[in-house]
Amino acid sequence: MVLVLNRTYFPEGTQGVLEWNGTVVCYTIELPWLQNQRRISCIPEGEYVLQKRFSPKFKWHIHLQNVPGRDFILIHRANDAKKELLGCIAPVTIQTGIGKGSSSRIALEKLTTLVYAALGHNEEVKIKIQSKKLVL
Repeated sequence: MVLVLNRTYFPEGTQGVLEWNGTVVCYTIELPWLQNQRRISCIPEGEYVLQKRFSPKFKWHIHLQNVPGRDFILIHRANDAKKELLGCIAPVTIQTGIGKGSSSRIALEKLTTLVYAALGHNEEVKIKIQSKKLVL
């Protein structure tokens, strides 16, 4: 399974659309691109293997493996990138502004249901992060 995250960058944050097989799963919010600086930048574009992860803080969520120069990059719930993220990706149901969204818990449940089902069938799950291409 390969999920595709199409990003659009802004100085205040990064917006995304997460799709699987051409269907929108959810929207995403992230920190702005600041050359992959720890704790203040979103991560580089690329393809990453996803794993199931549990922590007391975020409960069940998703962990991106082998992100260059970064550790513990997660997909977890958050509705305000600048206040709640340190480089991670937050799924949201609706984007309400640059780096802001709502109903993150619902979007994360939808995403984890999809990803965990594939992992439960011993399928490798990846996320491909890329810039949104403008059609002229």
